[in-house]
Amino acid sequence: MGGILVLGLGNILQGDDGMGVHVVRWLAEHAPNTDAVFLDGGTIGSLLLVTLLEGVDTLLVVDAMELGFKAGRVTVLQGEEMDRLLVRPKASSVHEVGLGELLDMARLCGCLPARRALLGIQPWEIGWSDTLSPPLAQVLPDVGRRALALLAEWRHAAH
Repeated sequence: MGGILVLGLGNILQGDDGMGVHVVRWLAEHAPNTDAVFLDGGTIGSLLLVTLLEGVDTLLVVDAMELGFKAGRVTVLQGEEMDRLLVRPKASSVHEVGLGELLDMARLCGCLPARRALLGIQPWEIGWSDTLSPPLAQVLPDVGRRALALLAEWRHAAH
């Protein structure tokens, strides 16, 4: 199995928008011995990220996504299902457009990860705040464990 990248998107100064970054920080602290790289992609531009995808065959993106669900609900979209979401005319995340462009660039460069998924978490409140809302703070460890479970499932399928 090649490289594994877990990419957290969001702005930690915008409350629940920073959920993806909080999740990768939680993963780095609670699962430091995995073979995955946990990356805060909140402030990294798409062009730089494409270079980081070279050698990566497994990509898990974590982001807050407005899908109209109860705050804290997690949605997992894998492979082509993820790709279809990212080409919709109406984005459910401010980062979705950038993520779609990143995957398009990776496809053009021949480095689109074969296994990829988007772990989307329904936000409660996005606005100026450096903390998560209570509903998202409460589910943060569960989201981290769900990410680890998906990575373990992919590892098992590769063997």
